This record gives sequence, C-alpha cells and structure tokens, in this order.
Amino acid sequence: MRLGVLLALVGGALDAYTFVGHGGVFANAQTGNVVLLGVAVARGQWTQALRHLPAILAFVLGVVVAETLKRPGVAAFVRWPARAALALEIVVLAAVALMPVDTPDLVVTVVIAFVASVQVSTFRKLVDTAYNTTMTTGNLRTAIQSACTAVVDRDREAARRARQLALVITAFLAGALGGGLLTATGGVLALWALVGLLTLGLALFVHDERVAVRSPAHAGGTPPGNT
Repeated sequence: MRLGVLLALVGGALDAYTFVGHGGVFANAQTGNVVLLGVAVARGQWTQALRHLPAILAFVLGVVVAETLKRPGVAAFVRWPARAALALEIVVLAAVALMPVDTPDLVVTVVIAFVASVQVSTFRKLVDTAYNTTMTTGNLRTAIQSACTAVVDRDREAARRARQLALVITAFLAGALGGGLLTATGGVLALWALVGLLTLGLALFVHDERVAVRSPAHAGGTPPGNT
C-alpha cells in the first residue's frame, strides 16, 4: 500500500509537471493526448497535432521496455526487474532535471512519458487488486464498484478494496495539485521532489521484499514476484 500510494502521488505530479510547465501535453494520460491529437487533426491544426504524437510514441516504447525487463532471459540477467524499473525512472528524471532551462518542451515531455510508461507497466497490482499508478479512471471505476458491492452485499473485502483505491485516487489528486503548484512556482524543483519520492519508494520496495522473503509463508520457497 505504501509504495502504491507513493507511485500514484508521483504519477499525478508527472502529468501536472508536463501540462503546466511544458506545453500543455500530458505525460501519462495518453487518452488525453489521443483526443487532443484527433481534435487538432479535425481542425486542420497539423502543428498542434504533432505536439501530442511524440509523447504517445514514447509511452509505447516505455511499455516495450517494461515488458522486455520481464522476459525470462532478461529477468535472469537483471535479477530484480521492478527495482530496475524504479531505478531507471529515478535516473531518467534526475537527468531531465539537470537539462538546460532552454531544453525544448518536446524533449522533456517525451522522456517523462517514457518513464511514466515504464512505471505503469511494471506496477499493476495494489495488494490483490489491479490498479494504475499514472491514470485514475480505472481506479475510480473499481473503487465505486467495490463500494457498491460493500454496501449492497455487506462485503468486507470489497470495502477494503474501495478504501485502498480511494487512498490511491486521493494520492494521485494530491500529486497533481502539489506537482502543479511546485511546477508553477519552482519549475525543475518539482522533478527533484519526485526523484526524492521515488528514491524513498525504491527503499520501501526493497525493504518490503526482504520482509516478505523472511516471512513464514515464503520460508524455503522462492522470493515473491516483483509486480
């Protein structure tokens, strides 16, 4: 839960950072980019349309990289694919933060769309529930479905899922709010804050994995999966 909430916080902040500070393009929400691309094409605004295409392609590339890290041959070499994905995100965001102030918005947005895609493709389950760390539509739907089931059927497990997803949605909103404000007032400081949060997330992830491996449920067995 701690890692899931933290990643949702980062996810909301990343979208706010690129939208507020780098040309009104979403890094995570490719639905928004596809819609804006279609609207721009319909209006004959080809230059405007092309602004959204690189982020979509970068997102696709990020999915490919994340899935490649999970392949048996690659996973055997990398050993901890999920840790590698988090470390990659930290390094790339730090590199973006160090870029010159006059770096084109397109470059920043494309790179952030890539790391957001790696994140969302790597971390897809919150305890025992499918969720998304960089977009909130599916989380909202599942939370409401679970809440309805909890109320109608008095289902405690559904109530638990609803509470967990509500916390993730709140974290995403808080990330968008904080990321937007920090981007507007501090610019690149927003990225350094996210690098710090992701570093904390990596530390939590490693700690939780070690605790899980030492638990009786895994005694004598193999370590739990990363995703």
